[in-house]
Amino acid sequence: MSAIVFLIQCKDQKGLVAGITSFFAERQFNILHCQQYTDTEVGQYFMRIKLEDDGSFNHQQLEAEFSQFAVTIDLNWSVRYSEQPYRVALLVTRASHCPYDLLLRELEGELKCDIPLIIGNHRDLEDMARQFDKPFYHLPITAETKQAQEAEIKRLLAEFDIDLIVMARYMQILSEEFVTEFSGRIINIHHGFLPAFQGAKPYHQAYERGVKIIGATAHYATAELDEGPIIAQDVQHVQHDNSPQDLVMMGKDIERIVLARAVKAHIEHRIIINGRRTIVFSEGA
Repeated sequence: MSAIVFLIQCKDQKGLVAGITSFFAERQFNILHCQQYTDTEVGQYFMRIKLEDDGSFNHQQLEAEFSQFAVTIDLNWSVRYSEQPYRVALLVTRASHCPYDLLLRELEGELKCDIPLIIGNHRDLEDMARQFDKPFYHLPITAETKQAQEAEIKRLLAEFDIDLIVMARYMQILSEEFVTEFSGRIINIHHGFLPAFQGAKPYHQAYERGVKIIGATAHYATAELDEGPIIAQDVQHVQHDNSPQDLVMMGKDIERIVLARAVKAHIEHRIIINGRRTIVFSEGA
């Protein structure tokens, strides 16, 4: 069944639910699911509404009419159609656990998206790409070639019509210009509960500090390193007899799960970015 998903945010005001749902009812849309949240601290309203798409209403006409309606109550909104799956590019370096997991989830149908492109600054994962019959582009990077390398990445993103960029343990810092251009469309996975244990060998740092939990954080990339709006996080308890190698393996498992959750939420059009925060509506709808 095809569906249409609207994400809506605006200043909280009376009659929002009635007005929005009436707009779709008047056009004979069947509402499959509706989630809403009001941030009373700042007086902001958020909604995700999913409609059955039986093909009887032209998409361009729907957007034009909803745009006119939105002006009357000052709505910010976006829409996504299930018949147009997200096209996702993976940026990789040497670690295989995150990109391999995403590729497997795509293959098994757990992620309803297309991954037509893998870009690596090393050749280590070229065989992985070949295993999944994906094109792999090796774009090495140095301080002198960074600008040209990012320009080539942009060219490939345009050529493959990419909607979402996933830094699947891509161990390079993207330029401010790049992340600004693709704001809200780049997801990164961080090996820790931000902002603790940044830098090299995070799990060894955690071991030396005797931590009792380790975690991972998936967030949107911004110009401020590892400070973007957080999408998903998780933790696992650590025992005193866990070695650094144990922590590395545990950490990889958490990173896989957290990154997959974040990507799934994005491609299901369940996330609204609100400043430095995200509103992530529940899945299954």
